[in-house]
Amino acid sequence: MHGSPGLSARLKLTLSYAGFLLLTSALLLAVVWVFLLRHVPDNSKGLLGISPNRYLLLHTFVPAAASALACLLVFGLLGGWLLAGRMLAPLTRITDAARMAGNGSLSHRIRMKGRQDEFRQLSDAFDSMLERIESHVAEQQRFAANASHELRTPLAISRALLDVARKDPTRDRVELIERLYAVNGRAIDLTEALLLLSRGDRGNLTPESVDLSLIAEEAAETLLPLAEQRRITLDVTGGAAHTTGSAELLLRMVTNLVQNAVVHNIPDGGTVTVHTEEYDDTSVLRVENTGRRLPADLVPTLTEPFQRGAERVRTDEHAGVGLGLAIVHSIVRAHEGALDLTPRPAGGLLVTVRLPAASQASSRRVDRTGGVPL
Repeated sequence: MHGSPGLSARLKLTLSYAGFLLLTSALLLAVVWVFLLRHVPDNSKGLLGISPNRYLLLHTFVPAAASALACLLVFGLLGGWLLAGRMLAPLTRITDAARMAGNGSLSHRIRMKGRQDEFRQLSDAFDSMLERIESHVAEQQRFAANASHELRTPLAISRALLDVARKDPTRDRVELIERLYAVNGRAIDLTEALLLLSRGDRGNLTPESVDLSLIAEEAAETLLPLAEQRRITLDVTGGAAHTTGSAELLLRMVTNLVQNAVVHNIPDGGTVTVHTEEYDDTSVLRVENTGRRLPADLVPTLTEPFQRGAERVRTDEHAGVGLGLAIVHSIVRAHEGALDLTPRPAGGLLVTVRLPAASQASSRRVDRTGGVPL
């Protein structure tokens, strides 16, 4: 709801400048009266001589003082208006940039020059905010386009299979159902991954105390049959590593890392090691696997949604949707942690997750909420 229009900041500053100047002048005249005129003898009832007296000074000083005050008022208004306009010019540029951003132009930057005053700091902060918003919007648009493409693929396959079945009633229905089931399962997995990724990006966490070592053991136990099928040795080492966050999201994070390490452990017969430890107010999770050598320029792209590196060989059974490490990155970021991916010289990948320890994570959340624990 908009309120009634009021005076502009420039007019308020102008009136303030003029009023201050007028008040200062009036005080100066009062000082002249108190310390000068009251000591001059009053000869208004007698004959006036050539020497100064109060009557003469009042009749000559007061009109001149009133004229001076009027001139000072006009000068204060004009000078204040110009001075306020000059002082508020940077704020006008910031306002114009904010209006352009509101209309959808996020590429505009103020880039204010000059000394580091309050307006320059506000301008730099606004430019940084616009840069982050533009990057976030571009990332969301790219993500939406990729998600639409990925979701359209299984739907198109399902439609093609149904068209074939409609045109060819003699086609094997068992085979058709199996293919439709597989395509539908892939679409469901992709949808669930997108919802989980969106949840991690929003950072809506239910804080609770979590031990990464217990989560690592649970994820390893779940994926042990897959590792045994591929003749891969899966080990969990280390000690307790307590943090605060969503146990469900952290379990999905560890599960994705271990599953990626198993699936991409080509050729079969390699090893996957999951290690947890806690030191210096930091809980650390390391997932290391053998496998093919990864190019250094490929590793930074692995956390991008729908990025499937050429060297990341997958089987049909675990084809994935290209969101495994993207989800991991989103969950780590939601827990204020850090994710590092390092290619092993002998082949394979070392993934290191660093999260604030339980006490450190709780204090950070208290700070963000103004001293009220979540």
